[in-house]
Amino acid sequence: MRGRLWRASDPSLGEAERQRLVDDLMDARRAVRDAKGDENAVREARQRVDATKRALGERGPVWWEDGAPDYNRHLAKNTPYAQWWASVSADNPD
Repeated sequence: MRGRLWRASDPSLGEAERQRLVDDLMDARRAVRDAKGDENAVREARQRVDATKRALGERGPVWWEDGAPDYNRHLAKNTPYAQWWASVSADNPD
């Protein structure tokens, strides 16, 4: 998104568990939206989002074991994936 790399969910999660966590994440994101104006509710909802993203493997310790660095949220053009990103973004300008 906007030229940034984002970490994928941990592929070792079973499909049912991954889907449950995605559903929980969507609920937590809606809770953030619905809590606008209530600082405590927003904080709690954001903590739910973070906890769920960690459970999915999208944040926190890396789930891969090959020693590759984590470029999560880095601009693709500033990583070793720059050439790949240039080729796919040329094909898909969005």
